[in-house]
Amino acid sequence: MSTSFEKKNGEFEGKVVIVTGAASGIGLATAKLFAAEGASVVAEDINPSVNDIFGDHDGIVPFVGDVATESAAKEVVELAVERFGRLDILVNNAASIVYKNAVDMSLDEWNSIINISATGLFLHSREALKAMIPNQSGAIVNIGSYACFFTFPGISAYAAAKGALAQITRTLALEAIAHGIRINAVGAGDVVTNLLNTFRDDGREFLAEHGKLAPIKRAAQPEEIANVVAFLASDKASFVVGAIVMADGGMSVVIQ
Repeated sequence: MSTSFEKKNGEFEGKVVIVTGAASGIGLATAKLFAAEGASVVAEDINPSVNDIFGDHDGIVPFVGDVATESAAKEVVELAVERFGRLDILVNNAASIVYKNAVDMSLDEWNSIINISATGLFLHSREALKAMIPNQSGAIVNIGSYACFFTFPGISAYAAAKGALAQITRTLALEAIAHGIRINAVGAGDVVTNLLNTFRDDGREFLAEHGKLAPIKRAAQPEEIANVVAFLASDKASFVVGAIVMADGGMSVVIQ
């Protein structure tokens, strides 16, 4: 399956972007949005379907890799620079979750979630910064959650990973801003994606229903989060540094 995108205003014309977890959900919507706005995109995912989704699009290069590995982080940045000459924007979107109380969770399950959302984010950010620093410009946007700050039973690994994401975002933002590179995160609420599909058949329906707990009374669509990502990556957010911008329908400001 190939895909095509209607060109928009060209806000990111000439920019080179890497998006992780790009085969579905927020990552797919984000890759499509950047491409529609004129960017050249490297779309990374562990799922080989990323080749089918983006393989026939001139402005998007698919890359199959495990974001939790150092080799994938190095190779995807090298691919962006070799193919397009530079790297301007990294979107760390790939994530995983399991709903289990800590006493029922295996070490492998814990490590998998931490490795994707925290270690993978660190590795990709490190390699991206190496490519951006010589240009003294760039932006990194990490996809967090209201779990960056809050939690509920059954998501200890996910909450730990998103808490780490928030602190990595803040720390790297301070290290990178001297080089003209801004790093921020989106604190996403419930979004109708395939995030839960690895362990429940009604994952999308569950997220849609759970989203009704937010003051806005619904879950988001991936495109709504992609728009926030694009803002943070753009010059419109030129004074935003080290922020976790909440896009959660008000979930984080209400007592349930």
